[in-house]
Amino acid sequence: MCGIIGIVGTSPVQGRLIESLKRLEYRGYDSAGIAAQINGVLERRRAPGKLRELEAVLEREPLNATTGIGHTRWATHGAPTERNAHPHIVGRVAVVHNGIIENFAELKAELIAAGRVFQSDTDTEVVAHLLDAELATGLPPLEAFKATLARLRGAFALCILIGGEDEVILAARNGPPLAIGYGDGEMYVGSDGLALGPFTNRIAYLEDGDFAILDHDTARIFDQTGAPADRPIKIVPASAVMMEKGNYRHFMEKEIHDQPEGCQRTIAAYVDPLASLVAVPGGLDFSTIERIQIVACGTSYIAGVIGRYLIEQLADLPVDVEIASEFRYRQPSIRSGALVIAMSQSGETADTLAALRYCQERGMKSAAIVNATESTIARSVDVVWPIHCGPEIGVASTKAFTAQVSVLTALAIAAGKARGRIDAIEEARLVNVLLGAPRLIAEAIGLEDAIKDIAAEVSKARDVLYLGRGPMSALALEGALKLKEISYIHAEGYAAGELKHGPIALVDDQTPIIILAPFDSWFEKSASNMSEVMARGGQVIFITDPDGARHAPAGAKVVVTAPSSDPLVSALVMSVPIQLLAYHVAVQKGADVDQPRNLAKSVTVE
Repeated sequence: MCGIIGIVGTSPVQGRLIESLKRLEYRGYDSAGIAAQINGVLERRRAPGKLRELEAVLEREPLNATTGIGHTRWATHGAPTERNAHPHIVGRVAVVHNGIIENFAELKAELIAAGRVFQSDTDTEVVAHLLDAELATGLPPLEAFKATLARLRGAFALCILIGGEDEVILAARNGPPLAIGYGDGEMYVGSDGLALGPFTNRIAYLEDGDFAILDHDTARIFDQTGAPADRPIKIVPASAVMMEKGNYRHFMEKEIHDQPEGCQRTIAAYVDPLASLVAVPGGLDFSTIERIQIVACGTSYIAGVIGRYLIEQLADLPVDVEIASEFRYRQPSIRSGALVIAMSQSGETADTLAALRYCQERGMKSAAIVNATESTIARSVDVVWPIHCGPEIGVASTKAFTAQVSVLTALAIAAGKARGRIDAIEEARLVNVLLGAPRLIAEAIGLEDAIKDIAAEVSKARDVLYLGRGPMSALALEGALKLKEISYIHAEGYAAGELKHGPIALVDDQTPIIILAPFDSWFEKSASNMSEVMARGGQVIFITDPDGARHAPAGAKVVVTAPSSDPLVSALVMSVPIQLLAYHVAVQKGADVDQPRNLAKSVTVE
């Protein structure tokens, strides 16, 4: 969601705040601002829209200060206007905030009754008023901050300047992540390590309930009881090369092309190629697991569905996959003999974290499949299975998806072996198939020119249907999600067997029907669905492999021939054409591919 940066510096911070906010653009935002203290007086500059709008404001009215805070806002309470943009200033307090103050309405009513006047529609302004009121009683800043935090209910990360305290920043975390960076005579606070990357590689991560006060030399950190807390400083390696687009037009395009290398890196962490066996870190014994519960959101959820097919087929181990935002609210029946796997690229997804904790409270073993190994989810589980794909900047997930599926594939093989469902010979065969996936993904990327031509036609559509069977039904969901996310074309993904149970009513000669059908055990039925669609005038884009292309019914508007692949890795290979199609449709429509409207990279509040 929103991005936060704060610097207690020894040199001007305006340019550095903007630099850091640019690194946080991937989180999604619709306004931005910075605040600083000039001669004891708090000042701010804000603008709706992208950072270039804020830069234009700062060119006219610079902020010459050595301590400041900055923010990119993704609107929750109040429209994305200048008056609602952060920072908010009330009296002696300037605040930026990521999250939602759930009890803001009752607090606001109380503050208005006490004579306070609000200037915005946001929940955040309540924090500024509360803290300013506490300061007015004579409390020192840290005590006033502690009293303010005790009044707040919800998920939040806060970064605050206090008028008259020229070289101090206050920070607090309850849900959304917040990291503190240690420099040489300077201190930093940001939404994640990526924000702090230009300044330091020495980073400490606040835990839920922590609050802190930063000056030039150090950060004093306290836990939710107010007791001093020792949060370890970790050396975080710089990944600057991963942050550049190179010759690509968008990060998403780069990240699609990064997938062969990314999947190779992921697979290498889970496979011993010399011994042809899977070596899953963490020491978990799958033979003792009665059931697996996967909780995830968005693309991670779809990866989990593909994982279910693989694990159940190879290991005969029951797997449930649920959307995390629904899971805990239905009070599911779960058993302590099950394993919960939380899947989240960022490791900070609020709904997934809540579902994970629900399961842990009921005695379940826990694991996480994450990209950020220092994230809240990663730090909360018994076993961490990193996806090792590096920073993913485009909001629409691509390389994280294939990395997640790669990890799940390795886990499926390991579980099958541990439970005696596959022997060493079959394990070796499957490992060799998995090791070949990066090469096949690279071959699939070679379809890009052909897919550009298809995108020119699909970009004219109002609606698009994706169909598939088995793992391809999950990939149909992913294809539709990608198209919706970045091109804003309405799209739906269905299990092809459901076609005659309703969706076939949507078929006409104006609606592209994208059918995902490698030549596998489901192919014959998928081909039958293709014939049903074409008989009703549907414009079929048939994505298959060479054998499927030879056996496909005549009449498809376009046949896209992806590389042949074993069913174990077909979802990895077939994901590339749907990613490329969504990307090039969005480019055709002139959409903001890396930062689609209304979306955020990391959803850290419910």
